[in-house]
Amino acid sequence: MTGKLACWTIVLSLLLCLVPAQTPGDDRTDRPIRVGSKKFTENVILGEIVTQLARSEGLPAEHRRELGGTRVLWNALAGGGIDIYPDYTGTIQREILKQYNLETEREIEAKLAEFGIRISRPLGFNNTYAIGMKETLAVRLDISNISDLRDHPELKFGFTNEFMDREDGWQGLRMHYQLPQDFVRGLDHDLAYRGIDSESIHVIDLYSTDAEIEYYNLRALEDDRAYFPQYDAVLLYREDLAGRAPQLIEKLEGLAGRIPESKMIGMNARAKLEGIHEKEIAAAFIGETFGVQTEYSREGFWQRLGKHTVDHLILVAISLSAAILIAIPLGIIAVKSPRLEKAIMGVVGVIQTIPSLALLVFMIPLLGIGGPPAVTALFLYSLLPIVRNTYTGIRDIPVSVNESARALGLSPAARLRLIELPMASSTILAGIKTSAVINIGTATLGALIGAGGYGQPILTGIRLDDITMILQGAVPAAVLALVVQGLFDFAERFIVPKGLRLS
Repeated sequence: MTGKLACWTIVLSLLLCLVPAQTPGDDRTDRPIRVGSKKFTENVILGEIVTQLARSEGLPAEHRRELGGTRVLWNALAGGGIDIYPDYTGTIQREILKQYNLETEREIEAKLAEFGIRISRPLGFNNTYAIGMKETLAVRLDISNISDLRDHPELKFGFTNEFMDREDGWQGLRMHYQLPQDFVRGLDHDLAYRGIDSESIHVIDLYSTDAEIEYYNLRALEDDRAYFPQYDAVLLYREDLAGRAPQLIEKLEGLAGRIPESKMIGMNARAKLEGIHEKEIAAAFIGETFGVQTEYSREGFWQRLGKHTVDHLILVAISLSAAILIAIPLGIIAVKSPRLEKAIMGVVGVIQTIPSLALLVFMIPLLGIGGPPAVTALFLYSLLPIVRNTYTGIRDIPVSVNESARALGLSPAARLRLIELPMASSTILAGIKTSAVINIGTATLGALIGAGGYGQPILTGIRLDDITMILQGAVPAAVLALVVQGLFDFAERFIVPKGLRLS
């Protein structure tokens, strides 16, 4: 019995992972053009411009906003999860294609073509990395260029998480300038501005077109040893898009040189400092540049809340249901087969230690972006509490009870169905409740790969420094966790035998 149960459990696990795997290979010509953007304001605005230009040509298009960092977008583009997204030449050269040591534009274009990717002409501005600090502090310490930082090892650095790990980021900068600072933290780009404003950190990395540089009165230090390359804004798109939508590619090539640095800084300022929605900013730019009036819709609060709630419930319901179906049999196998016990408990334990964002990124090449990778990751994270509680609940049944069942002549299957599972039901249900709460919280990270849910307003709120927007995601997620826990408490009355319920 145990061997058959193990086989069926493995089969179900494989099916769960393989069924949605057809998403990345979706090559239908009638599907919408999928535009991606990174999780900072400028990239969202550029993504919205591309989306509205596509719609102005009568093409169906959807904008997958705020999809995390460079690797998430690149993997999604290469795997077919999206069709186009904005990026920067320095990032392409130093991060995406860093292992090839490419120097010229022609070499970059040729290497991208090997991945089935094309690159547009530069859009008109260079959004290079810069190192910045408060103007008042820079004046007081007489710091004007990056080399001057060598004389101030006491300064606290706060860099974006992506900058900390990039080829053209902190480690390379540190060696290039021989910087001695030891206090270096990784944090979100938008939170870094709040940190430097509160003086909890002194030096941060900047994007040269950030509106916050002027708003927070920061000094961009001179790159006196020419470490940072040129970061011209471009569009990366899949080769097949040129065949599917040639009129859009022609329109996008018309963007070349049409967005000067001053224009981009102004659009960023309207979004970050004036609170104007990126859709409105993009529509205004297209009207000024192409003389085309584009239509866009703005969702109200209740409409957004309903959409995010549905997305979140779908992620949680599918992943948790699958986890229950797989984890309870795994827990039973662990009890009944000592040979498999350590393997099962070890595997589900190791899965729980993998950082959730890393697991989501690992899933993109296999499952694309959106719901499938998020559901799969949530399913894997939900296994441990249920497996462990099932194993513990059955194992801790008094030996005398099992001996009595054997004396009555009950078969192993009958003992499991009539005695062991009912007596362990309270413990198993506690594990399911724990998984449900963890699942609801972790599901907010699904927004980083386009899965939607309550994480979307949280990401947007962090990006725009809007506490109200953050609460629109955080509060419903907390309420949902309480509601789900209450529902399981109610279900306990019907699932757990009366004499075994916890008071």
